[in-house]
Amino acid sequence: MWGLIIVGGGIVVTILGPISISGFGEFNWFIASVIKAVIAIVLVIIWILILSKIKNGIFRKEIKL
Repeated sequence: MWGLIIVGGGIVVTILGPISISGFGEFNWFIASVIKAVIAIVLVIIWILILSKIKNGIFRKEIKL
């Protein structure tokens, strides 16, 4: 779990942070923020699914013992 949190934070800071969009005039910051928010939400959903699979695997392993 902690590994996923650290990796996720690293991805957000190193990849999403520097994203900038140009060519939309005064809406550059808005479009960039929307893209960053969508990517962050997708990453959170992926992390939840991964953690859920890990949890289920641990519980199945404990029940079999």
